[in-house]
Amino acid sequence: MRAMLRWVFLAFVALWGGLAAAAAPDAALLALREGTVVSTVDGHTREEAAMLPYHWDRMHKGRPGEARFTLPFSLAETPGEPWGLFIPRVGSAFDVALNGHVLQTYGDLARPNGADYAKAPVYLPIPAHLLRPGENLLQIRIRADSGRRAGLAVPTIGPAEPVRGSLFASAYAWRFTGSVLLSAFSIVVGAISLALWFTQADTTGAGPPRREHLYLWAALAEFCWALRVADGAIREPPLPWVAWGVLMAACYSGWARSCIMFCQHLAGWHDRPGTQWLRRAAAVIFTMPVLACYVALTRAEPLWLTAWLALEIAVVTAYVLFFVGATLRRPTAPRMLVASALVLTLVVAARDWFVIRVSDAYGDTTWVRYTSLFFGMALLGIVLMRFREASAQSRDLLRTLAARVADRERELASVYGHLEQAAREQERTRERERILRDMHDGVGSHINSAIRQLQSGQASQPEVLRTLRDSLDQLKLSIDAIQLPPGDVQGLLAGLRYRLEPRFAGAGLGLEWAVDELPALPRLDAPLMRQLQFLLFEAVSNVLQHAQARLLRIEASMASAGLRIRVIDDGVGFDTARVPRALALRAEAIGAAIDVQSRPGRTVVQVDFGG
Repeated sequence: MRAMLRWVFLAFVALWGGLAAAAAPDAALLALREGTVVSTVDGHTREEAAMLPYHWDRMHKGRPGEARFTLPFSLAETPGEPWGLFIPRVGSAFDVALNGHVLQTYGDLARPNGADYAKAPVYLPIPAHLLRPGENLLQIRIRADSGRRAGLAVPTIGPAEPVRGSLFASAYAWRFTGSVLLSAFSIVVGAISLALWFTQADTTGAGPPRREHLYLWAALAEFCWALRVADGAIREPPLPWVAWGVLMAACYSGWARSCIMFCQHLAGWHDRPGTQWLRRAAAVIFTMPVLACYVALTRAEPLWLTAWLALEIAVVTAYVLFFVGATLRRPTAPRMLVASALVLTLVVAARDWFVIRVSDAYGDTTWVRYTSLFFGMALLGIVLMRFREASAQSRDLLRTLAARVADRERELASVYGHLEQAAREQERTRERERILRDMHDGVGSHINSAIRQLQSGQASQPEVLRTLRDSLDQLKLSIDAIQLPPGDVQGLLAGLRYRLEPRFAGAGLGLEWAVDELPALPRLDAPLMRQLQFLLFEAVSNVLQHAQARLLRIEASMASAGLRIRVIDDGVGFDTARVPRALALRAEAIGAAIDVQSRPGRTVVQVDFGG
């Protein structure tokens, strides 16, 4: 942004430097101020002496028409070098002839309200051979359109280098190059302001986002002024003349109204009930010049627009005085900056109104287009200051938010630590409860059975001893199961073999082991692993107690449907009309299918667990 402002500043320094470097007219230059003019207005033609500059709207009260100027000048001898002709302002359309030879034609003199060539100064090279010693005649024909500042300023003729380098270059820089630079500057400022209006929105409340309208009014002011100033470089408007002239008046009024609304938002008055009337009054006051411009152009009576512009300037003057008074009572840097720009712009606008709309001066250009640069820079400065303040507030809010988030994270970490500790305590409690429950269901039930056997007096010592051994084996297997990872069926079967193999040998029971390499089964968590262990122990315990078998075979493999475990013995068998209740309950608990087949010499307990 600073780089952009620096380039704009340097461009205008170069512009003013070029103007200051313009040398005083050379003694050889001839200013053609006197001649004759033949004018035709509303079908009436008259010839009279002409004293330039010739302001068409003052001479003919704004009526359109045509004129031919004849400007004599004398030379002592034919120049030996090319000459040039400089005309500060001429139009609306025109052609130039020297001693009967047409030098150049600008626009169509027969078509009214066409292109407007009065907006830029004119330079024409003059071949030396067209000039002659003695009397020479410069003839300029113009077509004058109403409301377009038609007429003829004082032409200057002389050697090409001083005419072009001194007179034309400075005038062109003032009116054409300056207009282009000012328009570009206003577009940049307007684009920045509009971008800030779109992006700097408050979305914290309910409803649609709330935007800072100070940026919007700044953007509207600059865009209106960019188009208004750009008119100085547009010779052929894209719209018909009346429509284009009304649009230019609308841009001028829109710029003034937008500047006032910008000041309202800057001062914080836009929401005050006592100033609501100003918004409506401004809309009316700044709409009327547009209507006045339409009437003035369609009726060819410029006085309508001149009067309404005077009223507009009066209204703006009253507001500027009010704003300056309020600023002096409560001065701030932004308000002082804008107040200074307003005063300067208002003074220059009053000068332009008098010189352009009232006086007989012709060839002068408006100054407000240049002083508006200060107002545009003030707008840009205010916008950037507000944006910087908003950015600083945002950074403060982000720092505050980051600190609060860090505090909350620390609180959450502390709470999470307590919860994790509580979860570990709860897990240990559940594990103790599980162990106690398993001991109660397994070891406890076997001990109770041994107690009842002893109390009855009917059980033999081997039977009580068997019951107590089952209880001890159950306890050892429960302790082993605590160390097993979930789903490790291979380790569970190995532990079963390790703990029960001494009993198999003591009972004279042979063991065949046909267990394949088994993968871990994630579905078998710790509770299901214990249920599977109890189921297999129940099946093996039945073989030891009741089967009177000589051989026990344990098989385990992965089938297509999942894990399959089989306990096979060659004992006496039993009635399989009903699966033993303990086995059925254990199988149901782990979601496994159990199948029991038995006959003398072969009993098979098969457990299928889906993978």
